[in-house]
Amino acid sequence: MIAIIDYGMGNLRSVAQAMRHVAPDVEVIVSDDPAVIARAERVVFPGQGAMPDCMRALNERGLRAAVLDAARNKPFLGICIGLQMLFEHSAEGDVPGLGWWPGNVARFPSNLSDAQGNKLKVPHMGWNQVHQTAAHPLWDGIEQDARFYYVHSYYVQPANAASVQATSDYPAPFVCAVAQNNVFAVQFHPEKSHAAGLKLLQNFVQWNP
Repeated sequence: MIAIIDYGMGNLRSVAQAMRHVAPDVEVIVSDDPAVIARAERVVFPGQGAMPDCMRALNERGLRAAVLDAARNKPFLGICIGLQMLFEHSAEGDVPGLGWWPGNVARFPSNLSDAQGNKLKVPHMGWNQVHQTAAHPLWDGIEQDARFYYVHSYYVQPANAASVQATSDYPAPFVCAVAQNNVFAVQFHPEKSHAAGLKLLQNFVQWNP
C-alpha cells in the first residue's frame, strides 16, 4: 500500500491519479490518519502553498510524528513543498521546518534576468530541464536534462552537498532534488511532468532502498 499524506495542502488528486496509473495493482490511499501512514509500505509527502500554512496544518492534524517516522523507516518521496518542509528553516514566513535534513529554504531574488537580459518572473512556473548530478534508482530510464514542471518561489539550500541529486537553472543553478538513504524529494511536480514524471513515480514504486 502507498499512502499519500493529506494535511489539507496541495493537489492530492493529481498525485493519487498518477500513482494509480503507474501502479495499478497497488493500493493507493490519500490519508490524514497516522495509523494508515504507519501501515503503508511507501509514503508520498506532497504539497503546495505557503510554508507557514503547510507547517501549521501538518502540526494541527497531528501528522508531524507520522511524517518523520515514515522518513526513518520506508521508501519516502517528497514533492514540492514536501521537499522544502524536510529542511530546518524557511525564509517564507521565517518558520522552522521538520529538520530532517540540515539546510535552509531561500526565495528567488526579485530581479532575476536571463542571459539576454529578459526579466524572469517569480514564481518560477513552467517546464525546465533537470540536470542529474548523481546516479540514483529514481533516475533510471530518465534522460539527462529531461524537462519537468515547476511552480515555486523558494528553493532548498542543503548543508550536505552529497545529498544533492539534481539541479535546474533559473537562471543560476538551484537544487531541485535531494536524497539520502530511503528518502528522495524533488522541487518539481512529477505528477504534472508527463512521461518523465510518470517514470520517476514508477521508479519510486519499484525502489527498494
